[in-house]
Amino acid sequence: MPKEQKQVRDLQEGSYVMMDDTPCKINAYSTAKPGKHGSAKARVEGRGVFDGKKRSLSQPVDAKVWVPIIERKQGQVVSVSGNDAQVMDLDTYETFTMRVPEDESFSSDDTIEYLEYEDQRKIVG
Repeated sequence: MPKEQKQVRDLQEGSYVMMDDTPCKINAYSTAKPGKHGSAKARVEGRGVFDGKKRSLSQPVDAKVWVPIIERKQGQVVSVSGNDAQVMDLDTYETFTMRVPEDESFSSDDTIEYLEYEDQRKIVG
């Protein structure tokens, strides 16, 4: 699995973190001061990159968390059928089917950008 470990204090809004075994993009990051008997705590709120669900995480700032390595790739639309697009990766020439986001429309020969993590893909532009 393409991921690495980082301390919670090294996370930033806009970056990625694994929450409930799902890659999530961080929307909010805040810390609480250390208490009498403990270390400072961080609260991380994020949204699943591929499923869109909100998730949160509360950990000491020195705890280790997994950070997914999500690749941003280029593809070319080969054909569009309803909500699905046949896309060819511009590096490997591999062809696969992807769901077209509801607010987007593509036609053949459009170049798109998409995110890939393990076997999950999502069009981003």
